[in-house]
Amino acid sequence: MLISTAHAQTAAAADPTGGFMQLLPIILMFIVLYFLMIRPQMKRTKEHKALIEALAKGDEVVTGGGIAGRITKVSENFVAIEVAAAVEIQVQKQAVTLLLPKGTLKAL
Repeated sequence: MLISTAHAQTAAAADPTGGFMQLLPIILMFIVLYFLMIRPQMKRTKEHKALIEALAKGDEVVTGGGIAGRITKVSENFVAIEVAAAVEIQVQKQAVTLLLPKGTLKAL
């Protein structure tokens, strides 16, 4: 009532960059989230895929369940792991999580 119509119309369009400045913290949070969580996970996935593709007969490995053994046979989706003398188990390739240096099993 006391504010003139012309003054009220100019107040709404006073700061056109105000909308972007309100979104800036959210954009920065997504950038930080990418570098702290998403990118390292993608790197680990890429390294695990390279490990799976490089598996060969005679490699000493540890599975996700903690079973250590030597690979005796490699197929497309499964590997045969010798965990003791004349004891073999079949596991999926994706279950292999760690490739051990040669001779590690003898020290165990």
